[in-house]
Amino acid sequence: MTNNRNLNVTGGLNFRELGGYPTLDNQTVKWHKLLRTAGLAGLTPEDQQHLSQYGVVADVDFRSKDEQTMAPDRVPVGATYHFLPVFPADDQTDASATEVELEQRFNGDDQAGYRHMVDVYQKMITLPSAQAAYHDFFATLSANDTAQQSVLFHCTAGKDRTGIGAFLALSALNVDPQVIKTDYLLTNQNVMPKVEAQSDAARRDGHTETFVTNIRALSTVNADYLDAAIKVINTQYGGVQDYLHDVLKLSRNDLNNLKQLYLD
Repeated sequence: MTNNRNLNVTGGLNFRELGGYPTLDNQTVKWHKLLRTAGLAGLTPEDQQHLSQYGVVADVDFRSKDEQTMAPDRVPVGATYHFLPVFPADDQTDASATEVELEQRFNGDDQAGYRHMVDVYQKMITLPSAQAAYHDFFATLSANDTAQQSVLFHCTAGKDRTGIGAFLALSALNVDPQVIKTDYLLTNQNVMPKVEAQSDAARRDGHTETFVTNIRALSTVNADYLDAAIKVINTQYGGVQDYLHDVLKLSRNDLNNLKQLYLD
């Protein structure tokens, strides 16, 4: 079976494998174990079958209750659904905000979207709801102990809450930090056609360039966003390994077990 970074899913965006990435101690993340994706509400029956055959046994949903209600997952057959909301009430990344809501908040200052995302990434590290969600995410990863079986994890756009999930999982596996950042930024390649279409539509509707700039900041990933999260981890928690141990409660045994399950 060929291993592709991007999964062939027609009813979804930004579906990616985390297999094949090198660790700092010369191991490699196994393929068919870890998938990061955007929402599953638009999956076709063929997509669902493809993911089932791919080996998806767990569907981890980081979205809020409102997002889950508006666009419920089409869970692949044979997969267990895990609802682990990162934010306590609503989607703070604005991936599901209406145009009117966005217009009210992002029409005046062309840095508002950027600053909002930096703030969101800091909250994804410090909020108790986020810490609980990522703790439970690791419990799901640890239970995935059969070869060629995948944990799929997602939010709405598959870039922010999912991006932090990927950052934490790959960090736990000791993947090279530069590789983790490169994977994080791959989202932009996958979403850019949609972002360009959004921008063109906003201009046609008479929106200002300030608004367009902010929408693009909300709809893409930026190394600064991830760096903002990493800075909080380093300054408030002593680094990512301390964060995994002290906040997400992963023991040395837990980390060794994860490496046995997910690394070649």
